[in-house]
Amino acid sequence: MTSSLRIPLRRLPRTRAVLLALLMVAGVMTALTATAQSARADERICDQYGSTTIQGRYVVQNNRWGTSATQCIDVTGTGFRLAQADGSVPTNGAPKSYPSVYFGCHYTNCSPGTNLPMQVGSIGSAPSSVSYTYVDNAVYNASYDIWLDPTPKKDGVNRTEIMIWLNRVGPIQPIGSRVGTANVGGRSWEVWTGSNGSNDVISFIAPSAITSMSFDVMDFVDETVARGMAQRSWYLTSVQAGFEPWQNGAGLAVNSFSASVNTGGSGGGDGGGGGGEPAPSGCEVTYTTNSWSNGFTADVRVRNTGSTAINGWEMNFALPAGQSVTSAWNATVSSAGGTVTARPVEHNRNIEPGGTQSFGFQGSHSGGTLAEPARFTLNGTVCTVK
Repeated sequence: MTSSLRIPLRRLPRTRAVLLALLMVAGVMTALTATAQSARADERICDQYGSTTIQGRYVVQNNRWGTSATQCIDVTGTGFRLAQADGSVPTNGAPKSYPSVYFGCHYTNCSPGTNLPMQVGSIGSAPSSVSYTYVDNAVYNASYDIWLDPTPKKDGVNRTEIMIWLNRVGPIQPIGSRVGTANVGGRSWEVWTGSNGSNDVISFIAPSAITSMSFDVMDFVDETVARGMAQRSWYLTSVQAGFEPWQNGAGLAVNSFSASVNTGGSGGGDGGGGGGEPAPSGCEVTYTTNSWSNGFTADVRVRNTGSTAINGWEMNFALPAGQSVTSAWNATVSSAGGTVTARPVEHNRNIEPGGTQSFGFQGSHSGGTLAEPARFTLNGTVCTVK
């Protein structure tokens, strides 16, 4: 007991002294009880498909689908930790499980208030971030999954799974075969494609472990569309962050997770637009290219299909893998991590209703067929591509 509790009881009448002592003991016990309650372990889930919600908007799931061995997760306020992960399965087959936290819909279990499924062509941005803790003496990957389907599916298996492996430990490899590399979200990734018999899979593999990452999910969706494994008319149904363990795995943790889907561009919240200029009510883009061995030019023409004038604009689009901008005209063009931003010069900053403005740029590419960007946004609004 601390010195602050050493009250000189001898100066009080005996009855009052005893009463005060009892009150002191009761107060100390109450404080100790409160401390014990606050230090109590977080909710533990051991049910095979048990789940709960965190932050009022995400679902955490145990999701032990590939083994009968015991697996338990401790759910925290911002993520989860694998508390028990018994047993192992062959490393040339499927993993034991996928304990994870997600935003969206998974086998009819939708996260609270989610706006998914949403059509890819209607999404302006989908910012997300995740932080992991890794362990030794286990075989696993740290995987961020993005699910796409031709329909707004809330149940069962989707058509295409995008897997982002932020870490790979042990003799495991993605589904299919390696088809090259790509620069997505400002990082270089190995790219693998294949099928697991139920759905198509495209995997982006980090060359070394990444413990945390903040990115736009749509960068990976755009790359997948550019490779012909999805379409802009399809739906994003969920985004998920977790682990696929083959052997052991206790101690692995998703420390934090956040995700949202914006219909209007890069602004915050689930529905707002971004940027300093007003969002147009409608736009249409015509993208025309002329290519040669390792170079190309592109003419970008945008038409205002709305009923009000656009006074100042910003266009954003992602160049397919292997392409980069070298120069531009009739616009100020910059690029970062494969995402291109174009802003007008003085003479073409206004677009009247029904009117058009255009700009162009020259770029380089890695050869072969020249793929086109899958999605253009103008002041945060997704444009129709003609």
